[in-house]
Amino acid sequence: MLKITFLGTAGSLPTPYRNPSSILIKKDSELVMFDCGEGTQQQMMRARTGMMSLSSIFITHFHADHVLGIPGLLQTMSFQGRTEPLYIYGPEWVDEFIRILATLGYCRLGFDIETVQLEPGDIVEKNGYSVKSLKTEHGVDSIGYAFVENKRPGKFNRQKAVSFGVPPGPLFSRLQQGNPIEVDGRTVLPEEVMGDPRPGRTIVYSGDTRPCDDVLNASKGADVLIHDGSLDNKQYDWAIESMHSTASEAANLAKKSGVIKLVLTHISSRYTEDVSPLLNNAQKIFNNVIIADDLMEINVPYKNKVK
Repeated sequence: MLKITFLGTAGSLPTPYRNPSSILIKKDSELVMFDCGEGTQQQMMRARTGMMSLSSIFITHFHADHVLGIPGLLQTMSFQGRTEPLYIYGPEWVDEFIRILATLGYCRLGFDIETVQLEPGDIVEKNGYSVKSLKTEHGVDSIGYAFVENKRPGKFNRQKAVSFGVPPGPLFSRLQQGNPIEVDGRTVLPEEVMGDPRPGRTIVYSGDTRPCDDVLNASKGADVLIHDGSLDNKQYDWAIESMHSTASEAANLAKKSGVIKLVLTHISSRYTEDVSPLLNNAQKIFNNVIIADDLMEINVPYKNKVK
């Protein structure tokens, strides 16, 4: 399973319908969070995602709408009896940010917090996936992220295995797990019966940014690009001044990268009643685009299952 839950999709200010930024990825039984705006823990409750299997929080930058949910989330998990360590990654000042919370008494918890400062290009290796930090362009030090699953084994050629004298059963499994086997005095190698490795899935999250090369390059062939789409074309000058992106700019980047799906988020409060200007701008350039809503979920299929 690879599922994205949009816990917060608002721009700089929350609205009655949108919480500040937070995105949750569920890979199998593990939860990985990107940004944690205020109210994130309540959104997790509403979405019924659970909290205790949250392994990491990746912060894009330290504007308030991206981090103010962290203290409450930490305390809630502690009250619920969490003992497993939590990893918090982010750009410069991530160590200082958590140290300040501890000084204020917010982090007297029943579990450890491990902070890791990232520079653009750093790769965090996890179990079955990695997260790469991307250089982005915002008004403060900021990074985006590419969540990249490890490659999957190639398809097992059952007919070929049988032709080598391999009986169906446990020996099939050993070959599929990458182990050579012996059959009638002959060694059968996994590569003789397995196809080429197949790519895992990739999700790119831009955070707040102007369109930039690192996000473009990370999105090439990706499954989902979650991009800052704060403003419509009429607000182009303000997008430049505030270091955000228009929906059209995000769509242009998606088109250039060849990403499968574009999701616009960080929606300005200007569009509280009507997001159609954003969607219309983007769809003129890139067809497979949607605007994220709070608590929206997306299941990400493997590419070979995409019609």
